Amino acid sequence: MVRLPLTPAEIDRGRRLGALLRRARGERPMLETALAAGLSPETLRKIESGRVATPAFSTVAAVAAVLGLSLDGVWAEINDPVRQTVAS
Repeated sequence: MVRLPLTPAEIDRGRRLGALLRRARGERPMLETALAAGLSPETLRKIESGRVATPAFSTVAAVAAVLGLSLDGVWAEINDPVRQTVAS
């Protein structure tokens, strides 16, 4: 299967997701958060930095659960660039 290049909108949404997760994690150690979500710290680092712009749904759900975020809230925030800019 050939994967198509990401669109600019997908890349931006990935950056917003990463910023949201980074803010929600706050001072909590990345290692602790990643392990609690069943991820490697490197995977979480790539998501938070926007290098993985389209992580699997199950990955986002696991991190959101660990951070106490609702998936509806995550979806609303990453799909509203104005809201994200104001929140930053």
